Amino acid sequence: MRADFGFPAAMAQDRIGVKLAMHELLFRAIGAVPALALCVLGLTAAGEVEAAKRSPCVSVANSCTDWVTLGDGPARGMIYRTFPLDVRNPAIRRALIMVHGALRNADHYFATATGAAFLAGALDDSLVIAPAFRSWDGGDCQDKLQPPEVSWSCHGDSWRSGGAATSAPAIASFDFMDEILRRLADRKVFPNLATIVVAGHSAGGQFVSRYEMANRVQNDLGVTVSYVVANPSSYAWPDATRVLPIDDAASANAAEGWKEERPHTKFSYGQFDAATAPKYDQWPYGLGNRLGYTANTSDDQLRRQLASRTATYLFSQVDTLPLGGFDDSPAAMAQGPTRRARGEAFVKYLDEHLGATSSRVMIVPECGHNDRCVFTTDTVLAVLFPAQGK
Repeated sequence: MRADFGFPAAMAQDRIGVKLAMHELLFRAIGAVPALALCVLGLTAAGEVEAAKRSPCVSVANSCTDWVTLGDGPARGMIYRTFPLDVRNPAIRRALIMVHGALRNADHYFATATGAAFLAGALDDSLVIAPAFRSWDGGDCQDKLQPPEVSWSCHGDSWRSGGAATSAPAIASFDFMDEILRRLADRKVFPNLATIVVAGHSAGGQFVSRYEMANRVQNDLGVTVSYVVANPSSYAWPDATRVLPIDDAASANAAEGWKEERPHTKFSYGQFDAATAPKYDQWPYGLGNRLGYTANTSDDQLRRQLASRTATYLFSQVDTLPLGGFDDSPAAMAQGPTRRARGEAFVKYLDEHLGATSSRVMIVPECGHNDRCVFTTDTVLAVLFPAQGK
């Protein structure tokens, strides 16, 4: 018996089977097109999300902030950042942590730091962070806090010297910085991070200078850390001697110091008359009567760390006037008559008496007590974003 088309019945059955199989494959292929399209769209969307995560966030807005848990929690501190701290990012090779001044205006300093990163061509491979040491003391420090955000002390042994949080006394401001450094050093998140720069201006410079001396985590990070100290009003002097009020430390000469773009070096040191400033050598102006974070570190260890760690001290050429929150307390005046003279004398003392080999002074030409002038100067950009981080 033959099929209608003249083929044997068995062959017709085979042909029909082949056609049915071909139709089934065709329908499957057609049905797979929407799924394939959805898959492609999904990959594209995921790529866009990943790309968004890899694009620097440079706005002073909540979208550019993170919370850093302190201690065992729930206490926390807020930071501005250009990239998240919890998203793997192999592109990051450098980090800059910029500490604000006495006004606790982390938003302003974040804008300064991201502007510097842009000028340095470093936005894409550098993580910029500006921590906020906010405070509510019911007096002249009335920042709006977001519980369980900690409130830092504004006065005395304050946030700028590693002081304890008023809302969580077991946590010091240096603990906040320690935790940021540990997060950055996490190789699972930032596998190619090579250098971290901790920088600060004015009161932020005070924080960085004392943190450089005191922090306990640097040697365990596995990442190179350096410090940039800009125009602080005071330092934690490593011993009881002070600069003598002669030569470049004489008031009249220091006031005219702006005429020179080179660092002044005519400083002499000797014993200070404590009767004129009984607390001149107590923390945070000296090493005496330390509490909290630094209490269990010996004076000798603090001096060794201060002498061995890499630091660049930035002094504005014309920062020779008592402006911008200048500290004119007796303990501060014992260190010199102007910010610039105090800094120049301090660094020379580190070199000559502590044998510091990794500290250097840079005079920032034509700048006064202004963070944006200082941190956006060409020669400073290379310090904030070191080439070895590339």
